[in-house]
Amino acid sequence: MRRSLTLTGLLFLFVFGLVHTGKAKAATASARAARVVKIALRQRGVPYHWGGSSPRTGFDCSGFTRWVYAHVGVSLPHSSYAQFTMGRRVALSRLRPGDLLFFYGLGHVGLYIGHGRYIDAPQTGERVHIKSLAHGLHAIDGARRLLK
Repeated sequence: MRRSLTLTGLLFLFVFGLVHTGKAKAATASARAARVVKIALRQRGVPYHWGGSSPRTGFDCSGFTRWVYAHVGVSLPHSSYAQFTMGRRVALSRLRPGDLLFFYGLGHVGLYIGHGRYIDAPQTGERVHIKSLAHGLHAIDGARRLLK
């Protein structure tokens, strides 16, 4: 009898450990995504600069997402087309903060920040800013999730 309780107890701990580990991984991804958004939001107002990849020189769209993700240990290429091959595809109905959004035939990338909004480095003469997802909905080609 004592042995069956021990086996049952071990089984419970094993199953609980698997469930708990899954929750821990989800919490870690969520915390990293929140950090990505926080880092991105601090860059509001940085001027657009074609080929730019730092707040000192300015950002282009893919330089901005690359720089932000580098701060959480994720390496991205400096190209929206190449970034579209990273991570996994996400339906627009399932967007989470930190997901990358691709526009205009993949020629532009922004970062979803939640609540129907995204942040991007738009074009010459503009600065990193937040937009409503509804603003660019007609031009969205897809979304990618980089954090598991």
